[in-house]
Amino acid sequence: METKHTILAIGAHIGDMELTAGMLLAACAKQGGTVATLALTAGEKGAPAGADVAEYRAKKVSEAETFAQKLGGRAYVLDHADGLLPDDDAVRFEVCDIIRAVKPDILITHHKNSMHKDHAACHRIVEDARFYAGIAGFERELPAHFARTLYFAENWEDAVGFQPYVYLDVTEGYELWKEAITAHWFAVHSKSFPYMEYYDALSRVRGIEARTGRAECFMIPDENHRLVTTL
Repeated sequence: METKHTILAIGAHIGDMELTAGMLLAACAKQGGTVATLALTAGEKGAPAGADVAEYRAKKVSEAETFAQKLGGRAYVLDHADGLLPDDDAVRFEVCDIIRAVKPDILITHHKNSMHKDHAACHRIVEDARFYAGIAGFERELPAHFARTLYFAENWEDAVGFQPYVYLDVTEGYELWKEAITAHWFAVHSKSFPYMEYYDALSRVRGIEARTGRAECFMIPDENHRLVTTL
């Protein structure tokens, strides 16, 4: 990235975007850009055995805020239940309003296919919310804003049909991400999946493929699959 960008990364749960696009967010922050995360649910159903779900939710919200603050950004969390994310226009307009508030030029969310219903719903919600946010005819409190670039992040839970299309060099943001991601308890301590270790290693694999240090991969909307060139 050569210019200062504003990035809004929208995940179904706290931690989704911090893991899959966190190095890009950190690189953007290091370059003087603006970053924000939005979780449509807190991901509280992943509470460790014996933990109080409500207390774990509050802890995850605090973790999201800590991660964003380390990048000089802001974290938003909507008040929807993990695993029961409504796929309706009420949620779409909640997201629309945050897009208009943040004014991102880059928007990131989940790939359309996922083993997790909230991830798939989030993908649909964000695509429509981006449309609503960009059309002045949808009258809201804030004026319209269209996020021109839309990326779908690489996530092991969203792997079916994911084909890397854009490789972004995130080497500059790696060390900041490595520090910030430790704010997320599950990323470091989960017994079901080694999240931090996986995405750390994946960034190096993608970096090797891109002939650089670290990289994160993204898909783009099908309608944007074109190469414009001259002889």
